[in-house]
Amino acid sequence: MKHIIGGKPGALAPAVKWLVVDEESAGQRLDNFLLRHLKGVPKTHVYRIIRSGEVRINKGRCSADSRLGIGDEVRVPPVRVSDKVAEKAAHPAPAREFPILLEDEHLLALDKPAGVAVHGGSGVSFGVIEQLRQARPQARLLELVHRLDRETSGILLVAKKRSALKHLQDQFRERETGKTYLALVQGEWPARLKVIDAPLHKFVLPDGERRVKVTGKDDPDGQRSITLVKVAQRLQGCTLLEVTIKTGRTHQIRVHLASHGHPIAGDDKYGDFEWNKVLHRQGLKRMFLHAWRLQFNHPIAGDRVALQAELPPELQEHITHAQLPTSPV
Repeated sequence: MKHIIGGKPGALAPAVKWLVVDEESAGQRLDNFLLRHLKGVPKTHVYRIIRSGEVRINKGRCSADSRLGIGDEVRVPPVRVSDKVAEKAAHPAPAREFPILLEDEHLLALDKPAGVAVHGGSGVSFGVIEQLRQARPQARLLELVHRLDRETSGILLVAKKRSALKHLQDQFRERETGKTYLALVQGEWPARLKVIDAPLHKFVLPDGERRVKVTGKDDPDGQRSITLVKVAQRLQGCTLLEVTIKTGRTHQIRVHLASHGHPIAGDDKYGDFEWNKVLHRQGLKRMFLHAWRLQFNHPIAGDRVALQAELPPELQEHITHAQLPTSPV
């Protein structure tokens, strides 16, 4: 997609513009196409300008469910965007590249550092995807395939083509991917506890912060959540775990492990805050959760891809120096 005519930056786009549909957008419904390109415009307004006939495809009237073809020209009238979006346009995210584990014309896999959100929102003005787009202005498409918590480091997939995005997201949805994390937890994890199958319930605190808790199987708002746990190494006062998730729920690993009395080191939401203070004095300044391994089928070639992101130096150093191993498993 490219703009033929564009307006000046600001809260109001004053000029009519024409969007040319490229191969990545071909086959999309008109409403979905506009919602993707008119960031900050209320959904109700997008449907209103379609119904009023202000939006045209190749100068002809159209409806929300009209399908777009390669080369179609979509007329978009002047629309007002929110002040927040206008502010973003005036102050874009700083361009930044991240360590790349794999890249081809369809996707890239990067090693996300801890402390960086994957996208802007909820008090965060920008994240990995906005910085990556600024660093690669020539890229036709860059979209997150999945998410990682802000304080979690490790493998993050980004699609470079819409067909790859859909194929990969389908694999995550159908549990065809293999996602294994490394987590350092408090205490001695019982070797017999290898499967956690407990529903999770999302709720919001009075201050608006979202949280998750384990709930009963009869909770209608509970989502089934399955976590597989393997002891990797026993350390003084804690255990290094290999954690594989079969479902991708919000904060799943953090809540499941903490619910069994073994919170993740440095977890500021579900952790042991006094223990975290001790760890901080020992040099651990972040949560010890790392997206270590990821397996998926390549969206085009079909072959199985296996990626691994080694522990960041600050986590490896904590294992090596702050906690001396007593008995490897």
